[in-house]
Amino acid sequence: MHTTTRVALRVTGALVAVAAVTTGCSQDTSTDTNGRSVSPPRSQHGLGDIIVGGKAVTGSQPSHLAKAPYQRTYTNGPLYAPVTGYRSMVYGNTGLEAVYDRTLGAGASGSARGDVTTTIEPAVQEAAFDALGDRQGAAVALDADSGELLAVVSTPSYDPARFSGRGSKDARAWKSATTDSRSPMLNRALKQADAPGATFSVVVAAAALEQKLYTTVDEATASPRTFVLPLSTKRVTGTSPQCENASIRTALRHSCANVFVKMAADLGLTRLGAVAEKFGFNDDTLKVPLSVAESSYPAAGTSTAGVALTGIGAGDVRATPLAMARVVAAVANGGRLVPPRLVKRVTDADGSTHRPEFQDGRSAKRAISRGTADALREVIGRSGQAGWTVGGRGESASSWFIGWTEAPGGRRTAVAVRVEGPAPTSGGDDEGHAAAEVARKILASVS
Repeated sequence: MHTTTRVALRVTGALVAVAAVTTGCSQDTSTDTNGRSVSPPRSQHGLGDIIVGGKAVTGSQPSHLAKAPYQRTYTNGPLYAPVTGYRSMVYGNTGLEAVYDRTLGAGASGSARGDVTTTIEPAVQEAAFDALGDRQGAAVALDADSGELLAVVSTPSYDPARFSGRGSKDARAWKSATTDSRSPMLNRALKQADAPGATFSVVVAAAALEQKLYTTVDEATASPRTFVLPLSTKRVTGTSPQCENASIRTALRHSCANVFVKMAADLGLTRLGAVAEKFGFNDDTLKVPLSVAESSYPAAGTSTAGVALTGIGAGDVRATPLAMARVVAAVANGGRLVPPRLVKRVTDADGSTHRPEFQDGRSAKRAISRGTADALREVIGRSGQAGWTVGGRGESASSWFIGWTEAPGGRRTAVAVRVEGPAPTSGGDDEGHAAAEVARKILASVS
């Protein structure tokens, strides 16, 4: 039986902005007859580049091979690997390198085709990467209104430069990365869906309000402190006496598992599932344009006890960090589910720019009413960001945290963090702090 513990993180609306630190390959320049600096022809650059924060985080060098005249180089490869992917002369390519292969690749003549500019903000990406450190985990930060991804981080990571060539060192580096038991080449932010724990209670609370199970966040719920799952002997007990018949406001603040399993059971699979799908669950078509693992809510045939467990993100519900960031973004921006995007623009070799093709036809959809979103935003805003841990003693567990903040300029940023690791052996302050601390550092970096 899973147990649930909440750790709240208070973050003020006015955060101290961290100066952006940008990294990338320097561009050679020459001067014309008037002494002005001019850029060399694109053909001298070989491969096209992936741009982060106005600077290239990729480069290229001559390979002296007719069929593949250039070898890819990377700046801060592990930091940006979940975004760029890799381009290897032997092992192919992934990530944006693969999606925009025709744009970034160089032909036999060595002429580059263009560049891809991402939405990633270096300061936010670095804050997430540094905060996760050596732990296995992932973090996503996105602009709640535009859907622009500000950070996509997965740890441990890998350096794509180590196997971009075709020598024996490249082969050894490839073997090391692909056989590492910690799976450094897995993009945990986009491609690993896991039980989201009690962060999913935000979806349950939204469903209860949308489906008129309760009319306000302050109405008392019919929730015994110890709730016996339907047609089962399993019991779920609230963390404190305040959890008995707690309102949605109190239940979110105190992570009252009894309230949300009862609420999920009362809503039932169909009604709760319908709201979950409006938040983006059970959508296997989402791309950013990198492919994304489907976040899922269980289908028909799930037992009533199994449906109740989804109230605390257990049972058969699964979510990626991206999916949970989108949930909190929809709450923050008035109920709109905005398509996430990783690419700002594509620049062709002739200098012309255009919007990425995958964005065509995609528009924001309403996940929940503005009234429901405003009510939940006010609750989360007063209690700090919503973060929880799920897992039992001695089991493998994931510490989850979701939250949002509004900068002085009005930009709202949503964050989701998942940190893998053994479940705590005692219910103390250690539970949930791992993801909460990562989220705090990410939100502090947002300007």
